[in-house]
Amino acid sequence: MVTTALTTRRAPARGTTAGPARRARRTRLLHWIAVHAVALAAALFFVLPFVFVWLTSVMSDAQAMSGALWPHEWHWSNYLTVFETPGFLDWWKNSLLYAGLGTLFTVCSAVPVAHALATFRFRGRRTALLLVISTMMLPPQVIVIPMYLVWAQQLHLAGSLWPLILPMAFGDAYSIFLLRQFLLTIPREYLEAAKVDGCGELRTLLKIIVPMARPGIAAVALFQFFFCWNDYFGPQIYAAQNPASWTLSLGLESFKSAHSVNWNLTMAATLLVMAPVMVVFFFAQKAFVEGVTLTGVKG
Repeated sequence: MVTTALTTRRAPARGTTAGPARRARRTRLLHWIAVHAVALAAALFFVLPFVFVWLTSVMSDAQAMSGALWPHEWHWSNYLTVFETPGFLDWWKNSLLYAGLGTLFTVCSAVPVAHALATFRFRGRRTALLLVISTMMLPPQVIVIPMYLVWAQQLHLAGSLWPLILPMAFGDAYSIFLLRQFLLTIPREYLEAAKVDGCGELRTLLKIIVPMARPGIAAVALFQFFFCWNDYFGPQIYAAQNPASWTLSLGLESFKSAHSVNWNLTMAATLLVMAPVMVVFFFAQKAFVEGVTLTGVKG
C-alpha cells in the first residue's frame, strides 16, 4: 500500500516535467517550419523570374506570344540563333575586355592606396580618406561632358572602350574604401613581425597583406566585374557610334529592338548575357560574402 501511494504521488511530477518539454519541442518545430517557409518563399520570389526567362527562351515564336508557362516543344536552337546573330560574339569579346581589364586595373590601383590609408600614420591621412569618400558623392553625369570632350577631342579615343578602362588604373573610391575597411581588421602584429624580419613596404604588401586580404580583394573584384559587365551608361556615351566596340548591354538593346516580336530569342539572349555573372558569383560567393562581412569591423 505504501509503495502504491508513493507511485501515485510521483506520477503527476513526471507528467508535469514532460508537459513543458513537449511544448518546448513543439515550439522549436513550429519555429523551424516558419523560418524555412519564409526562406522558401523568398527563394521562390528570386528564382521564379529566372525560371520564367529560361522556359520562354526554349519556346517557339508562337508559344512565347501565347502566354503559356511550359514549352510544348523544347527549341534549344534558339541559343544557336542568338549566337549566329551578326556582332554577338564581338559584343561578348568587348564585354570581357571591358570587365576583365577594368577589374584588373581597379584591384591593382586600389590595393596600394587602401594599404596606405589603413596602415601608414601620416599627417592628413583622415583628410585624404574624406576626400576619397567625397568623390563617391559626385554623380558621374556631372562630369560626363568635360570628360567626353577630353577623351574625344584631345585624345581621340571616342568610339572605343578605352575611355572607360584607362581611368580605372587610377583607383576607384568605393573599392579603396572597401579595401581600407577590410585591411583594418588585419592585426598590426603581422606587419611588425614582417618589418623585424627585414621586409620592406612593397614586400610586406605582396607577401603579407595581399594573401591575408584575399576575401576583401575578391569582393572588390566581383563588385567591379559586375559593374563593368552590366554598365550601359558608359558604353552608350563613348562607344555607341561604333558598333564594333559595343558591349553586351548595348548589343542586347539593339537585339531586342530587332527581335521585338520574338520573345523567345530575346529571352535567350538575356539569359546568355546574365549567365557569366551568375556563374562567377556561384563559384566566388564564399569569398564575396566573407569579404563584405568582415569590412567595417573596425573604423
